[in-house]
Amino acid sequence: MTRLGKPIPPEIITIGNTVTELCTNFGFTVIDASTTITGRDFLLKIWKQIAATPLAVGVCHERIPQKTQSNIYYELGIAQAMGKETIIVKSPNADIPSDFVRTEYIEFNSKFNEAFSTYLHELGDIAEHYEFMADQLESNPVLSIDYLKRAFLISGDVKLREKVQTLLLKSGLEARAKNSVERLAASF
Repeated sequence: MTRLGKPIPPEIITIGNTVTELCTNFGFTVIDASTTITGRDFLLKIWKQIAATPLAVGVCHERIPQKTQSNIYYELGIAQAMGKETIIVKSPNADIPSDFVRTEYIEFNSKFNEAFSTYLHELGDIAEHYEFMADQLESNPVLSIDYLKRAFLISGDVKLREKVQTLLLKSGLEARAKNSVERLAASF
């Protein structure tokens, strides 16, 4: 989540390219609101993209207009509400809004590549934690499925999809309507 409208300051392009390169090195595909054209509501497209991702990265830079920064923080809030992993990448001179002062961020400086790579590496541990939580919550299949989906989005491990199908069978939910909460949650 960053400035997409022109003009895009060169420093923001550099941050975006660096984030993309590091994410690609860890097997993540980077998308933003300009990745696809739907011809439909722009905000709905953003919501769907956030729902399909394991990680939301917000870029905070002093040369991003306040209006755009507001959108970025709104989108980070959506991602957090959906249970996504979020991180702010900020330039050294950028100010963080008061609601995000306690939020950890990674500063785009000479140590950025190492710090961001460490963060991406630790996502693997988070995926394992989500799978562990899902295993502990079998009596609550919707929450268990949510944790398995989070783990799948981070790791891409297809065995997690299989675990969801087994969970549906064991809990007797496979016979539910296709548009039931459990079946919709399991369709990832």
